[in-house]
Amino acid sequence: MTFELWMVVGSVVLLFAQITIQALLLTAQLGSEYNASPRDEDRPLTGKAARAKRMLDNYLETYPAFIALALVVVVSGGSNWLTQGGAALYIVARIAYIPLYIQGIAYIRSLAYTVACLGLLVMLIGLVI
Repeated sequence: MTFELWMVVGSVVLLFAQITIQALLLTAQLGSEYNASPRDEDRPLTGKAARAKRMLDNYLETYPAFIALALVVVVSGGSNWLTQGGAALYIVARIAYIPLYIQGIAYIRSLAYTVACLGLLVMLIGLVI
């Protein structure tokens, strides 16, 4: 299996970790009965639970681009040090992003997001050169 595919596997683990964090914080704030319900009534989240929801939403915004780039790398046989480095950069920055967002650390969190996006850009550059 290529390095990029290993990073896709890691990204799935990261996705489930973020879903779990978000669910645990939602349950802590609104209770297990609400979390198990179909949530027909919308209850606002605050604090860490709200940040966890936004953190997950943010991951889902960039996640399709990562998956697409990784798959193009594998299908085209275009794996190289740029695509590998970009994939690793994306995953590591997204891991760092989790506690930074949950704790509400503003500027460093934005830096982690930017670094993750740079990882995607490096993957793209690795594909076209």
